[in-house]
Amino acid sequence: MTEERIQKLLARAGYGSRRAVERWLEEGLITVNGKQAKLGDKATSEDQIYLRDELLHLKSVEHFRPRTIIYHKPAGEVVTRSDPEGRRTVFDKLPTMKTSRWIPVGRLDINTMGLLLLTNDGELANRLMHPSSEIDREYAVRVLGKVSEENLQALRKGVELEDGIARFDDIKDAGGEGANHWYHVVLHEGRNREVRRLWESQGLKVSRLSRVRFGPIQLDRWLKPGRWRALKPHEFKAIYESVNLPVPDMPEKSTDKKKKFKWKK
Repeated sequence: MTEERIQKLLARAGYGSRRAVERWLEEGLITVNGKQAKLGDKATSEDQIYLRDELLHLKSVEHFRPRTIIYHKPAGEVVTRSDPEGRRTVFDKLPTMKTSRWIPVGRLDINTMGLLLLTNDGELANRLMHPSSEIDREYAVRVLGKVSEENLQALRKGVELEDGIARFDDIKDAGGEGANHWYHVVLHEGRNREVRRLWESQGLKVSRLSRVRFGPIQLDRWLKPGRWRALKPHEFKAIYESVNLPVPDMPEKSTDKKKKFKWKK
């Protein structure tokens, strides 16, 4: 059995992204065969690995099949496995898996809806979220207030936020009048509430926000909020190629108990 770095092994098994596992190692939350593990240590799927005193089941990693889905997140749901305030989470409606678990690719805040990618491939999640990959995110935004050309120029050029300079790579007027005026904006970062904060820097308020694209993956108009679908073969290939990862075999037909949604041509 070949040894590999713990963060790669756990990411491949779907327990988290490499960055998350590295953080757990730094915090002393992982033990291997009864010994606290540290960053740089290696292990195999045959080792006894515990995370926060929970034994991780890694033997199935040898037969791991990567899966990635699109979920149409509605407003009012949070992107966390459990919420101390008892709010609905995106995981409540996802298909269950026996040998791995879903990793959300980035976050959408509770009031933001739209496309959320989830995968059980920790390496893919890590690459997609890493700033160096510069994956485009496109949002549909409904803005309250009169938007001037000066506002748009500033948002394209860049404005100073509390965590540094930010800007939109592209802004397109999507039509509408008065309080129902829409824009489509594109950026390649995933900073917290970045879209909202950029518009607020111009004295404007976002009244509705929906992510409609993440890299090569578009949100289908027919996919209703609260529903999910698997990636189509060409999307599965495109998402791996977008971060220079080898394209694995497509997963076999799902046997999840929850309702499936057919691909629409």
